[in-house]
Amino acid sequence: MSYIMVDIEADGPIPGDYSMVSFGAILVEPSLSKTFYGQLKPISQKWLPEAIQVSGFSRNETLEFDEPSSVMHKFADWVVAATTSHRPMFISDNNGFDWQFINWYFHHFVGKNPFGHSSHNLGSLYKGVAKDMFSTFKHLRKTRHTHNPLDDARGNAEALLQMKEKFGLKIDLV
Repeated sequence: MSYIMVDIEADGPIPGDYSMVSFGAILVEPSLSKTFYGQLKPISQKWLPEAIQVSGFSRNETLEFDEPSSVMHKFADWVVAATTSHRPMFISDNNGFDWQFINWYFHHFVGKNPFGHSSHNLGSLYKGVAKDMFSTFKHLRKTRHTHNPLDDARGNAEALLQMKEKFGLKIDLV
């Protein structure tokens, strides 16, 4: 299995009514060299100022971003190329949020999701590794959490690699 760490930024709480602003993805392997970054033009007229502010972009800036269909087709091609003959597995810090946007956008713009129907949550995984429902993995990041989704995906991928190295997490990273 090939794990792809994903982080997204959005201008609201749900896809369809609101838009994914940007996302970053990184193949989880020691070099962390295979990455994807996309910025997407809004798909609706609705947006929350406090949500878009987190992304660091203005609404006017997002109106100049790339067409979502083009970005999602490029991302689908990247997922296939990055994972070669292995099944891609989506993983994120908050898969309840990130997955809903990526899944919706893939189905809406590409017609299918190359990740299939499954995803993993990094925070929950760490709680199991630590055997503590109140613990957090965030101290394992090397890259600072900036709300640039590629930075954040990289930091989360670093944390997953640390779980393998420091805690002996049994995970096959291809």
